[in-house]
Amino acid sequence: MARNTSSLVIDSLCEQAGDGDIAVVGFYCDFLAQQEQTITNIMGAILKQLACGGDIPKYVRGAFQKAKWEFGGRGPLLEDLMRMLRIAVASLPQIFICIDALDEFPPKNLPELLGSLRDIVRESPSTRILLTGRPHIRRAIERYFAGVVVIPISPNMGDVRDYLEMRLDRDGGQDDAMDDDLRADIVRTILDKMADM
Repeated sequence: MARNTSSLVIDSLCEQAGDGDIAVVGFYCDFLAQQEQTITNIMGAILKQLACGGDIPKYVRGAFQKAKWEFGGRGPLLEDLMRMLRIAVASLPQIFICIDALDEFPPKNLPELLGSLRDIVRESPSTRILLTGRPHIRRAIERYFAGVVVIPISPNMGDVRDYLEMRLDRDGGQDDAMDDDLRADIVRTILDKMADM
C-alpha cells in the first residue's frame, strides 16, 4: 500500500516538473536486496538519474564516465559521489529526492544515509526529501531532519476486506475446501492483525 502511495507522489512530482527546471529522482529500497543497497549504490543511482536528466556540469558527467572505465568498472567512491552529487544538486533550481521503503534499507547504514541526505539539504536548501517507511524509523529520521513533516498512511479496512474477499473468491475456485465459516475466520483474523499494527 505505501509503495503505491509513494509511486503516486513521485508520478505527480514528475508531471508537475514537466520540462521545467525541477528534477525528480528516486530509489526503492527492497528487503531482499539489502546486500546491493549500500549508501554508495543509492547515491550513485541518484547521481546517475540526475546525469541522465541533462543540465548538470560536464565535470560530473565526465567523472562518472571515467570511473566507469577504471579497473573493473568499480565506479566512483562514496566521497567522490557525494562531491559530484552536491555539484549536480547545486546546479538545479529545485530537486526532489524520493526514497521509498526506507525501513527496508540495512539499519546499520541508515545513519550514514540520513546524514548524507541532511548534508545535501543543508548545502542546497531548495532540495526536498520524501522518505517513506514504517513508523519505527520515524525517530531516526527526526534526528537528522528538524521540522520533518510526517503524514501517516493507514489502510482503509473496508478496502482491505473487499480485497481479501475478492482474492478468496478467485483462489477458492470450484472446490469446497473452504466453507463460509472458514472464509469469515480468515478475513476476521487478517483484519484483527492489521488493526493491532
